[in-house]
Amino acid sequence: MYPAATLGGSIHPTGCKASVRPSLQRAAARHCGGVHLLVVEDDDAIAVPLTVGLERVGFSVTRVATGTAALAAVGAEVVLLDLGLPDIDGFEVCRQLRSRSDVPILMITARGEEVDRVVGLELGADDYIVKPFGFRELVARIRAVTRRSGATADVARPQQIGSLEIDRRTHRVRVAGSGVALTPKEFDLLTCLAVEPGVVVTRQELLNEVWDPHWYGPSRTIDVHVASLRKKLGDPRWVETVRGVGFRLGSVE
Repeated sequence: MYPAATLGGSIHPTGCKASVRPSLQRAAARHCGGVHLLVVEDDDAIAVPLTVGLERVGFSVTRVATGTAALAAVGAEVVLLDLGLPDIDGFEVCRQLRSRSDVPILMITARGEEVDRVVGLELGADDYIVKPFGFRELVARIRAVTRRSGATADVARPQQIGSLEIDRRTHRVRVAGSGVALTPKEFDLLTCLAVEPGVVVTRQELLNEVWDPHWYGPSRTIDVHVASLRKKLGDPRWVETVRGVGFRLGSVE
């Protein structure tokens, strides 16, 4: 279906562009909360590297190759569902899963026609991803549905970046020991940038991660929240603008 390559290649065999740097893997592993994913994919050339990549960024993954096995699986907090399965059509698998569970379902498929998207979403899928796609986009979409469903596990220890402390478990932020009151969106924006401090996160990635992959509002909303976040953190150097690209989290001692 898609050219085989390693995770470090330009095109991942999952149909997604491989862009997972080792430092991002280590950082993300601290913040994905060990969410258990069920990958339903019959093609080993796609499923194996995808499973490896997801595990490297901190997810727990179970992979099955048939619709029957998917319907028999238990314990998954998010389902990544291919539609072209050898025994049961993926749409029918989605319908049966949704009839008995509220588990978030992300359809991942080469079927990109509008009618397929509509059918998938109407059957209860929480998101519909067309191959090829970026690996970071996939992770962002998984994290978005887990936030909405409450499936993400708590992160035990606060993250320290210079004088900035972020506690995802309690949603508290401190700068030089002093508490900073952030809105939920400001907190999500900060934690997104903090996954890999110093690395640029594009505007589109922030929209996908903090707002919604299907956000159709003005992109200027990012600038408004960044300005407010800088003011509350007390130093504009905490959030640096990379003109024409996005933002990155700095460090202020």
